[in-house]
Amino acid sequence: MVTMPLPPPRPQPLETFQLGTFVLPRLFTGLWQLSSNSWGSAPAAKVRRQMGRYVENGYTAFDMADHYGPAEILFGEFRERRTQLERAFGATKWCVFRQVAPTREVVEVAIQDRLNRMKTQRIDLLQFHWQNYADPGYFTALQHLQDLQHEGKISLIGLCNFDSERTDEICEALGPGSVVSNQVQFSLVDIRPLYGMAEVCRKHNLKLLTYGSLCGGFLSDTWLGKEEPDLYSGALTPSQRKYLDMIVKAWGSWALFQSLLMVLRSIADKYEGMSIANIATRWVLDYPFVGAVIIGARMGVSEHTDDNRKVYGFRLSAEDRAAIDGVLSQSNGARLIETIGDCGAEYR
Repeated sequence: MVTMPLPPPRPQPLETFQLGTFVLPRLFTGLWQLSSNSWGSAPAAKVRRQMGRYVENGYTAFDMADHYGPAEILFGEFRERRTQLERAFGATKWCVFRQVAPTREVVEVAIQDRLNRMKTQRIDLLQFHWQNYADPGYFTALQHLQDLQHEGKISLIGLCNFDSERTDEICEALGPGSVVSNQVQFSLVDIRPLYGMAEVCRKHNLKLLTYGSLCGGFLSDTWLGKEEPDLYSGALTPSQRKYLDMIVKAWGSWALFQSLLMVLRSIADKYEGMSIANIATRWVLDYPFVGAVIIGARMGVSEHTDDNRKVYGFRLSAEDRAAIDGVLSQSNGARLIETIGDCGAEYR
């Protein structure tokens, strides 16, 4: 008798959300690691090939920025050479970190640079960051972005690291549907979007695109049962140094973080084949104001598409969330809105 091998498990069906006229996956691929060799590096051709594998597996949305090294260029080259029908969605940013007079010419030059680098006639999603709230020029800049949108150079306008107050003001000033998203940090450790931003999203039908949802990889099985790493160790990535600092200095302690990882592992054990990272991601996705979680990818260096896709196959139960809340209630998470400030305050 010949024993037939069992068929491979079927991949979980794609989970999507509506952003403007686009229907997008609830997991975006973040390309910020391309901004530095600290995360590893790979030849451009290898990066483009891996982008192709991501799209073929349903990860069709990519997040980048004007300051993410060659990310826009590589994405543009990838999309230009692609012959398959499935189109990749490109979200990029124009980030104003220094004092600038946002004239029409200044804004148009910045957007044309994005268009040129991405080899496209229209940006799918342009996310705008303005560093200095004391300078109200961001309203003028956004009005020029709206004009360029009406001229066909931008499909959708979003924000990046704006706080609740300014996001509300901007949405009120520009009108319904003018701004579709805000990209902010949101995780089991950083729950600031629950205080203010969630209500702004509901009021203006805004979706959050969240980053840092895995705390640079600390919210994973890799760190379960491990000693607290040296903050200044050369073995940590820039993201890990940032999130470790938040975990042990603002959120709580490494011991409490280990308690959180143990609870997440016990929940993951209830669902076949799940990881700590899957549970941490699902916790964020279960909030209705979240459109997508952006998961950073070291393109050409490592790949986690099979593991990440598991988040589509389940929802956390009330019991799961209660167990998680039991740890979070012992942390300073609810006070970060006061000690750090609202979303994006850590960059200002």
